[in-house]
Amino acid sequence: MGRARATITALAAPDMHGRGYVKKGEQRAAEYISRRFRQAGLRAFTPKYAQFFPVTINTFPGRCSLLLDGKALEPGVDFILDPTSGPGDLTGPVIALDTLIFDDETAGQRFLSQSLQGQVLVLRQRDAERIRTLPDAFARHLDQAAALLTLVPDKLTASLSDHQVPQPRLQLLARRWPTQAKRAAVRIDAVLVANYRARNIIGYVPGRIQPDSFLVVSAHYDHLGRMGKNTYFPGANDNASGTALLLELAEYYAKPQHQPAYSVIFMAFGAEEAGLLGSRYFIRHPLVALPRIRFLVNLDLTGTGQEGITVVNGRVLEKPFKLLDQINKEHRYVASIAARGQAANSDHYPFSNQGVPAFFLYTRGGSKAYHDVNDQAQALPLTAFSGIAQLVITFFDTLSR
Repeated sequence: MGRARATITALAAPDMHGRGYVKKGEQRAAEYISRRFRQAGLRAFTPKYAQFFPVTINTFPGRCSLLLDGKALEPGVDFILDPTSGPGDLTGPVIALDTLIFDDETAGQRFLSQSLQGQVLVLRQRDAERIRTLPDAFARHLDQAAALLTLVPDKLTASLSDHQVPQPRLQLLARRWPTQAKRAAVRIDAVLVANYRARNIIGYVPGRIQPDSFLVVSAHYDHLGRMGKNTYFPGANDNASGTALLLELAEYYAKPQHQPAYSVIFMAFGAEEAGLLGSRYFIRHPLVALPRIRFLVNLDLTGTGQEGITVVNGRVLEKPFKLLDQINKEHRYVASIAARGQAANSDHYPFSNQGVPAFFLYTRGGSKAYHDVNDQAQALPLTAFSGIAQLVITFFDTLSR
C-alpha cells in the first residue's frame, strides 16, 4: 500500500501539472508509467510502450484572473474557466440576463436588439441551459458579449474541450457572486492546440499456457491539467488511483511465480478526459486482435471504497458479474459489489461497443472531490484498493482455468 500511495502522490504532484496539455504534464505522466513498466519487466508491443495519436485541445497556459469591482477571485476555488473559453483582456460593465426572455416574446425581442458589446453578461447555470430551448438567434447573441459569467449553484466541475469560442467564458460559484457588482475585469490566456501528440502506454506479461489469449487491465492516466499559471487539477482519485492500481497489478503479474496462464495486457490510456480518445484510437488501431481479448477490467476512481464498488456492465454481463460477486462473497475483498448497466463513462466503453467483454470498476463512499482542485492524494483513504487488486487477480485466475 505504501508504494501505491507514493504512486498516487507522484502522479498528483504539482510537477505533473495535472497530467494535461500545458507544460508537458501528460507527457511527464506517460514517461513515469513507461519507466515503471520497464522496471517491472513488462514486454512492449511498440518502442517505449507508446502508441501515439493526435488530439486537439483547448488549453489555459497563462493568465487566469477575474476581478469584480476591483476584488480578485481565486481560480479553482471561486471560479473556473468554461472548457470552451476563448482568450480575453477586458474590463467592462456587468449586466444580468433578463430571464423574462424565456416567457415573454417582447422581452426576447428587446434582448436580441440590445447591444452586448463591451459588456460582461451574467446568467445562472439553469438559464444558460434554457437558452438552448430558444431559437438559435439567442445563443448567437450571447456571443456578442465581451465575456460570459455563469453562476453555478453547488460546485465547480471542470472539463476539457476540442474547440474554442470567441470570448472568455467563466463559471463562478453563485455564493461568491456579489449581487451589487458593477464592473468585471477578465484576463484569460487560452490556446487551442491542434494535433497534440498524446499517447497510450501499453505493456504486457506473456501467458505461460495460452499466450495468444489476452486479459486486459486498463486505466486512464491523463487529467485536466492547468488553469492558468497558479492552478492545476491534481486528479488523485481521477485517475491517479486507477493508474496506481494498474501498476500494482503489473508488478504482481511480472513476477515469475505469478506468471498468468493467459497473457495480461496493461493499457494506460491517454486523453480519456478529452472524450475517451486514447481507448477509441486503440480500437481503431489495435495492437492485438480484439477477438483475442477474453476480458477487460477498467479501473477508474478507485481511491475510496468505504461503501464498496460498482461494476459498470454488471447488469449486461450477468454471468461474469455473478462470478465476481461470488468471489467477493467468499473472500470478502471489498465491502459490497453493486451492478450497473452500460455507460459510456470510461475507457471500457469503446471495447464494449466492439463486443469485448468489459467491466468498469469504481469505488463508492469517501471523498466527493471530482474534476476540481480538491481531488488531492492526501484525501484518499484507499479503503478498497488492496481488495480490488485481489478481486481482479482471483477473477482473472478463474477465467483462465
